[in-house]
Amino acid sequence: MIPQDSGIVAVRNILTRLCKRSGLSSDRLRTTEIDVAPLLDLLAVRQHARRHGVEPEEAVLPVVRNLAAQLEPTNRIIADAELSLGLLRETASDSVDLDRLYAADLGERREYLAEGWQLLHDTLDAEPTPRALTVRSLRATPERRAFTALASLLVNESVYDARPQAEPAVKSTPSPKAPATPAVRGVVTVFGDAVIDHIYFVDHIPMPGASVVGNSFEEHPGGKGLNRAVAAARLGLQVRLISAVGDDDAGKRVLDYLRSQNVDTDLVKVVPDAPTPVTAVMITSTGAAGLIGCRDDRIRLSAHDLRSTRIRSAVAASDAVLLTFEQPSAVIEQVMALVQRMEPRPLLVVHPGPPIALPQYLYRYLGAVDYLAGTSHDLAALVPEVAAASTTDTAQRLRALGVRSVCATEDFGCTVWSDRVNLQIPAFPAAMEDSPGAQAAFAAALVYRLVSTRRPADKDDYVWATAAMVATQSFGDVPGAMPPVSEIDRINRLASEEQH
Repeated sequence: MIPQDSGIVAVRNILTRLCKRSGLSSDRLRTTEIDVAPLLDLLAVRQHARRHGVEPEEAVLPVVRNLAAQLEPTNRIIADAELSLGLLRETASDSVDLDRLYAADLGERREYLAEGWQLLHDTLDAEPTPRALTVRSLRATPERRAFTALASLLVNESVYDARPQAEPAVKSTPSPKAPATPAVRGVVTVFGDAVIDHIYFVDHIPMPGASVVGNSFEEHPGGKGLNRAVAAARLGLQVRLISAVGDDDAGKRVLDYLRSQNVDTDLVKVVPDAPTPVTAVMITSTGAAGLIGCRDDRIRLSAHDLRSTRIRSAVAASDAVLLTFEQPSAVIEQVMALVQRMEPRPLLVVHPGPPIALPQYLYRYLGAVDYLAGTSHDLAALVPEVAAASTTDTAQRLRALGVRSVCATEDFGCTVWSDRVNLQIPAFPAAMEDSPGAQAAFAAALVYRLVSTRRPADKDDYVWATAAMVATQSFGDVPGAMPPVSEIDRINRLASEEQH
């Protein structure tokens, strides 16, 4: 693959040369003497071709049209006219001469761009309109800027993992089959990370400067987002994950695993030329875990992603949204703001981990949070400006900021502060001190109860979700330990019998 900067230059040069004559078309790509291989090899083009069962030459035009429509107005107008993309054919007023704008000759298209500069910008409601150009001045900086911007989108486009329904998943490695689940009860969208966990089993987690001999090693898909998505799917919910992976073998393995667990991956974006994140997980015999995350900064959701109509529609169609703090702060803010503006809106269940810098920027959105669940450390990190006297003090401050229910979940127990109930659920009997999957299981189980009953959580719902944490006690495969409904029911029943 071509390095990123060189790739942008190569694609920009190809697009500039393809402007000549009648512009961009599949026939032109098949017959041109221009070396268009870098354009045909783009991840966005290849995935569009695979998704729709067409040749790469036929995939280029729809991909370019889609991305050109995302450019700022001046660059969009130039790219649209010079490549003859036809973006204004359906929306332009009668005053726009479409025959000249998309003429068969590039020179005529340029002449009309210069003549209709103000009119074309008015058509897109662009304010302020850049100063008028001549054909000569248009061919200098403006064209170069427009095609550089378009080439940058094409080279760096993060492509959603949508596939034709009839296409079978190609498994790079065998994945365990998802257990049988009850009928679908609700739609859940999860925002969070999907990674490959490198799991080291150790006697104890080493202190700084010390080393420890590992007992064994395993590798599994993981991540806070993936774990919650799998946990919710195991309970019979209809789940989609919005996350990012790299265009590598590890990314394919993550996607294959998610599909095998009945998680919709259509909105997982695939980032070209970037490795899927890896997390080193050290687990002791008691279940305590230490984590080291390694990731490429390109493997992130972005503010641009959140403007996608597909993502916004997915959130609007959800009964509940599960959000973790693994994404950039701007993305977390946008998800919370998006939910906050919706009417009616989905339930928003937030895990405030890992801690983020300047959580104060989130305070104005906390009124959209229905359930905030995490360890006492996670919760305290949200109010760093004060030294809370206790977790109760922290919870009260968060409730004052608008959170409807705060849940401190740790050591297989739970304390709740909410509009309906305030209670402490003692730790369930457990063979281990902790479990890496406990937080994910709690969040998914709580959402399951909420969307099943269609009412705010009561004591029994919190107790049932706490029982789900106990069901995750295991080594290694964290999402694989997520329990079905029957197992949570069994643990909840056993605990109830012991109390009586």
